[in-house]
Amino acid sequence: MQVGDVMLGERPLLLAPMEDVTDQSFRLLCREYGASMVYTEFVNADGLVRGARKLSEKMEVLEAERPVGIQLYGQHLESMVHAVRLACELSPEVVDLNFGCPVKKIAGRGAGAGMLRDLPALVAMAREAVKVSNRPVTVKTRLGWDADSIVIEELALQLQDVGVAALTVHARTRAQLYSGKADWSWLYRLKNNPRLTIPIVGNGDIATPQAAKQAFEEYHVDGVMVGRATYGKPWLFREMRHYIDTGELLQPAGIAERVEVAKRHLELSVAVKGERRGIFELRRHLGCYFKGLPDFRALRLRLLTEESPLAVRELIEQVGERYADWQPLDVKNYGPWGTE
Repeated sequence: MQVGDVMLGERPLLLAPMEDVTDQSFRLLCREYGASMVYTEFVNADGLVRGARKLSEKMEVLEAERPVGIQLYGQHLESMVHAVRLACELSPEVVDLNFGCPVKKIAGRGAGAGMLRDLPALVAMAREAVKVSNRPVTVKTRLGWDADSIVIEELALQLQDVGVAALTVHARTRAQLYSGKADWSWLYRLKNNPRLTIPIVGNGDIATPQAAKQAFEEYHVDGVMVGRATYGKPWLFREMRHYIDTGELLQPAGIAERVEVAKRHLELSVAVKGERRGIFELRRHLGCYFKGLPDFRALRLRLLTEESPLAVRELIEQVGERYADWQPLDVKNYGPWGTE
């Protein structure tokens, strides 16, 4: 798969942009485990133009995590154009426009998936972004606002016409949020439209190696984007890549590996963000690293409330000692679209 001048190889696996999840430390871990490309947390164009320091920090990229995309969202054309210029100064591999976030506080004010209610404005924003960007501009969106207004086929062609280099589609409507089942038949329709030639990346319900392989083989997408299933589980990319390439399932990461990854994530997070913020923003992942352990509630609570890096590290090591004999769910019990 090629996006502009960016080569991502055959059947690439991409880490989805996720707020409070895909920071530098987690992106780096996912790249080390085989993610073909990673994305920043989404950055508010209006806030970025106003000079919000935290938003600028979200766009900072480590060389070791490349290729990386900076994702922007907003409903105001002028701010978005300015934000694209600022993003390009950091030389990301791509600049991605978020027209898919379904969260009420974003979509409700017309940004993210809210742009799906005004396609001319959405397409105009993409056109102007392409004009001012010196990097490939890509788009992430949904099928439409709701089941009565699925617009993805016409939208994909319009985005291609204004120069968008690739399109990622979460196969749900905004109204669905994350409920129900993603309808990948629309991805199949896009890939079988002879007028549509830009790469199509599928997203939604990709939680297992089997699901990733099925997405490529049955729906013929050019790439697969993996989101919530990666929480505290960066090794999922290794499992998926191995299964796609060989047809063999790897045994999920055991306790020793989970402990080492959690400690490394702790070190990276603190190094990038400082002790207090680094620990606080790591908590979303810490509980997930050890999901499935029996009688883990008390230790989990301590992990998620401790504020000292040394204490957190010691608690992680305690997990390894206490559960040294624990084995993860056997791969045979994975459902094709399910989770561990």
